[in-house]
Amino acid sequence: MLRSMTGFGRCLLEHADVTQQWEVKSVNSRHLELRWRLPVAAHGLEPRLEKVTRRFVVRGRVDISLDLRSSSATTAPCCFNAGLARAMLESLHRLAAERGESFIPDYSALFSVSRLWSGADDEPDEGIVSHLEEGLTLALEDWNEARAVEGVALGADMLSRILRMEEWTGLIAERAPIIREERVDALRERLGEAFASSGRDLEEPRLLQEVVILADRLDVSEELTRLSTHLERLRELLQGGGDVGRRLDFTLQECFREINTCGSKLPDIQLSRLVVDFKNELEKCREQVQNLE
Repeated sequence: MLRSMTGFGRCLLEHADVTQQWEVKSVNSRHLELRWRLPVAAHGLEPRLEKVTRRFVVRGRVDISLDLRSSSATTAPCCFNAGLARAMLESLHRLAAERGESFIPDYSALFSVSRLWSGADDEPDEGIVSHLEEGLTLALEDWNEARAVEGVALGADMLSRILRMEEWTGLIAERAPIIREERVDALRERLGEAFASSGRDLEEPRLLQEVVILADRLDVSEELTRLSTHLERLRELLQGGGDVGRRLDFTLQECFREINTCGSKLPDIQLSRLVVDFKNELEKCREQVQNLE
């Protein structure tokens, strides 16, 4: 199944006197970027929670937040080491004074110093961790459903564009021999006029040589074969699903290469318009691929 890198998921789970609410938000990115907003009591659980998350995502920038509340005043998850914090701040104050600088402490930064919170480095209760992993899993499943809905829409849009480009590839294949024949006739006529104006007869070997050179220059059969293969590969990737974003992007680049060559080899107004439309469709597909995992 195709999945978009953009999505939102949520889970609210209650167990005993503890309520956990997870939120998962994501946008597109070339690589996997996990950004956590966890309460102090769960800071040490980030490596374990990351393992759970990686089962659901391959790439994208993912923001995961947890709101953890307890209805019991006796179950405070951790306490603050005020003495250690005071010593740290005093040391920083003395350092600033020695340098002749002012020091204004940022108390909110103390939340990220795990040593100041008892329980942050202790062995977590497995029962609580298990429930947190369950809540995160449910949020990620909800998030994946939203991504799948958008992924299906993106895939359907791209498939319709690929069908259109396959039809255009057939039109180019039909038009290419006609253009080649027209150019050969025009060349024969120009050479005949040139030789006639000089009072000389047109030499057949010379004509054949020029015709062969021109016909080879106008031949796009190999480019069209590769283009058809790339379009078929795009269809297979979309129908196969999974984390195909990078492979789709690479295949689209190859399509751009082949259609550009066709446009430069075949100087024809009607065909040039078709090539422009073709590249426009490829660009729209490429924009859609940027949102696919």
